[in-house]
Amino acid sequence: MRLKKFLLSLAAISLVANTLLAISGNGRPGTIASGNGSTTINSMQLSSAEIDTLLFMREEEKVARDVYLEMYALWQHPVFSNIASSEQNHMDAVAALLDKYNLADPVVDDSVGVFTNDRLFDMYQELVLRGQVSLTEALYSGAYIEETDIRDLENAIARTRHNDIVNVYENLLSGSRNHLRAFVGQIEALGIAYEAQVLLQWEVDLILSEPMERTGSLHRGR
Repeated sequence: MRLKKFLLSLAAISLVANTLLAISGNGRPGTIASGNGSTTINSMQLSSAEIDTLLFMREEEKVARDVYLEMYALWQHPVFSNIASSEQNHMDAVAALLDKYNLADPVVDDSVGVFTNDRLFDMYQELVLRGQVSLTEALYSGAYIEETDIRDLENAIARTRHNDIVNVYENLLSGSRNHLRAFVGQIEALGIAYEAQVLLQWEVDLILSEPMERTGSLHRGR
């Protein structure tokens, strides 16, 4: 069951990412020495769009992790626990960038279901409610999250000028495509033909037609 009202409400949430990514900026990273002898990057060298997107991506990845943890607790399907672990890696990769650029982490409480961004909190609640309806709806919630992540990451890459950040986003993007393939595989195993929820159908079909990708190191952006 995929309710039009549900998808419309989440579509509004998804506009936030595009709004944050609509700003462009110039500048190359500069470095500053920290007290312990390590080197961090001056956040003032990032555009406002790059900063806002990093903060948003940190919590958007948390939405995915938290929803999948909830769905695994409810349905005990291994696809949720496996992908939740991957989403934790995604969160850690973005956190490493926040630390590198000396940006405050919006995840002040890592508990499941706790978010600084109110819209992402609403998204989390909507997806959990949907996933509680049935295992099928839980799988559709997962696929919805991954389609949303793919779109947001593609937009982020197009507007990011720092290669180290792009490298992390590209690895996250490969992971999200793999996750979409995994969720759709489970849905189709139930005898259901999957229809795109966020991306265009041809975009989803192209992703599904390709094999699982091998992702690189999420912590090695240069």
